[in-house]
Amino acid sequence: MNIIIREMKANLKSLIIWSIGVLVMVIAGMGKYAGMNGTGQTMNELMAEMPRSMQAIMGTSGFDLSTALGFYGLLYLYLIVMASIHAVMLGANIIAKEERDKTAEFLLVKPISRAKIISMKLLTAFIHIVVFNLVTLVSSIIMVERYAEAEAVTEDILLLMIGLFILQLIFLLLGSGIAAVYKKAKKASAIATGILLILFILSMLINMTEKIEILQYFTPFKYFEAEHILNNGNLEPVYLVLSAIVIVAFTIVTYRFYEKKDLNL
Repeated sequence: MNIIIREMKANLKSLIIWSIGVLVMVIAGMGKYAGMNGTGQTMNELMAEMPRSMQAIMGTSGFDLSTALGFYGLLYLYLIVMASIHAVMLGANIIAKEERDKTAEFLLVKPISRAKIISMKLLTAFIHIVVFNLVTLVSSIIMVERYAEAEAVTEDILLLMIGLFILQLIFLLLGSGIAAVYKKAKKASAIATGILLILFILSMLINMTEKIEILQYFTPFKYFEAEHILNNGNLEPVYLVLSAIVIVAFTIVTYRFYEKKDLNL
């Protein structure tokens, strides 16, 4: 329990900053929709005339920008990027910081196993991403409902947040797995973030051309796209299964390599 409290305090400032950041993004994004309200059809036509590559980069494909929920679908792309970066950095840093800050001895002298240490660290990280997700959920429902008029939005936003939360878990454990495997703790966060950006760019390339569509199973950013969720009202089972496999795999990697890792005191 002391480790959980210690980790919560150590990462509290970061959580507050990221939560404020996502709150500002939701408010500013939906505020932009309010400023464009009444020109939705014009915006749809403008976006339709853009090259497919530009639509993929901006994330405008498949959305009715004349509705609050459709515009939020556009905003969701940027929210998942933000949430994923937060999660992957949290996962990497919560493992690597003991070596980076030369505080590993604090943990090793305690009469508890490494498995318990990593469990408490991951539990703390889990709490952080839950809080981040709840801030995103509550702010999204409030802001979208404010401009949605009679449009029902809560159920769709809940589905989007479930997808977002699963992505957070994937990247949290990706970060922790890399930190557990990689010997140089200082570089773990940078490597994890670099892999995340590569996966995001891959998802953009898949949106641009159908020739590499098979690669969609290799990037989590394709698993829970707002276009599919909003148009079909569900999360695709195949991606839920893939997500579960990836989460379990990264969890196993984190535990096994952390227990064998030579920590620099």
